[in-house]
Amino acid sequence: EIPGFPPTREVEFFIDLHPGTRLISESPYRMAPAELTELKGQIEDLLGKGFIRPSVSPWGAPVLLVKKKDGKSRLCVDYRKLNKATI
Repeated sequence: EIPGFPPTREVEFFIDLHPGTRLISESPYRMAPAELTELKGQIEDLLGKGFIRPSVSPWGAPVLLVKKKDGKSRLCVDYRKLNKATI
């Protein structure tokens, strides 16, 4: 099991973007009430384990739930717009 965030690194990492790229902050996708309940549960679980933390970034990407073969849902982040802007 992963214990949480990795230790602080001596090297800072940057994502290089195409010149002139504007801030990317997309609205959340619509979800059915049952999906929203599942999403909130997964986020609370990940926060509780220390795998994620609340974001203070002005950049944002929507999330969605994808059904796995076993019927459970996988939390996915749609970074397609950011990926298009990445060098």
